[in-house]
Amino acid sequence: MAQDNTVQSVERAIKILEELAVEREGLGVTELSQRVNLHKSTVHRMLITLLNQGYVEQNAMSEKYRLGIKLLYLGGAILERMDIRHEAHDLLEELSEKVNETVHLVVPDGFRAIYIDKLDSHKTIRMHSQIGRIAPLHASAVGKAILAFADEQFVDEVIGRGLVKYTPKTITDSQKLLQHLKMIKNRGYAVDDEENEAGIRCIGATVFDYTGKIVGAISVSGPTVTVMSENVEEIAKNVVHCAKKISRRMG
Repeated sequence: MAQDNTVQSVERAIKILEELAVEREGLGVTELSQRVNLHKSTVHRMLITLLNQGYVEQNAMSEKYRLGIKLLYLGGAILERMDIRHEAHDLLEELSEKVNETVHLVVPDGFRAIYIDKLDSHKTIRMHSQIGRIAPLHASAVGKAILAFADEQFVDEVIGRGLVKYTPKTITDSQKLLQHLKMIKNRGYAVDDEENEAGIRCIGATVFDYTGKIVGAISVSGPTVTVMSENVEEIAKNVVHCAKKISRRMG
């Protein structure tokens, strides 16, 4: 019984950390307890433990909790052992300089993709994305680039979990998505045309290892006023070329 309680406590702590991860300004005990469906006193006790260990911190003014700096240390340790990030970084720098837009690198993580590298453009308008954020597979260029080359069973599972609508342009019809993925596979790159965030257009391509396994995806992203429809094909050529060079380095 004691072991069951310990496992349950770990699961609850993870849920709390995951909720805090999506809120930059942090959350109060009441709102957090509602999100994780736990009593306020339980959430408060767990927050105090996480606070004492450095995994969360509390804003003295708002009294809201947010992720602590210690998690950055753990995340950094993971990034350091990711070969794809090391192999890709200088090529991503080249791509960023060439197109002068924000460049991302993601890796698949279950039914989502995680940003593990980002290079900003030199423009004054910056993307709000950051390392560690999640990219939805059906509504992002990197996510669709991964889905397009994934096996049918995985794609069906993604669809079965529900296609969340992020903007009016998000593809939420399963048949339309399947047709869209076929087009992506045929032409070799994906476009997120304001499907994940209004006013943002992205072009993505898949990265493979020596066995042909999908190990990641890269993208060029920017405001629709600079990443214009008429420029998509030219940018896509650079993105695909970069993705192929990274794939060659991966084996």
